[in-house]
Amino acid sequence: MYGMLPKSSVAQILGKQIVRSATSVGVNYREVYRARSNAEFISKIGDCLKELDETSYWLELLTETFNTNTPQISFTDLSDECNQLLAIFTTISKKAKNRTS
Repeated sequence: MYGMLPKSSVAQILGKQIVRSATSVGVNYREVYRARSNAEFISKIGDCLKELDETSYWLELLTETFNTNTPQISFTDLSDECNQLLAIFTTISKKAKNRTS
């Protein structure tokens, strides 16, 4: 997606923000499986959710700004995938929190 964005400074800045926050989800997800306690597991899942929410925000800005200028990028598909991941991580978080209750 990033490589297909317009070369304008706004598109590049928003694209880099998406790359940064989206890849951070993966890093935090790896750390989830190295959690030493349920509390740490919940915390790391929370970090994943924060980064996914941030990615969703940057995607919204990018979509509003460049959707008509970049027809080769399906912003709808990217947003849908981000929302699906938010739903998955929210479910994981809720189930982990219920284990501690």
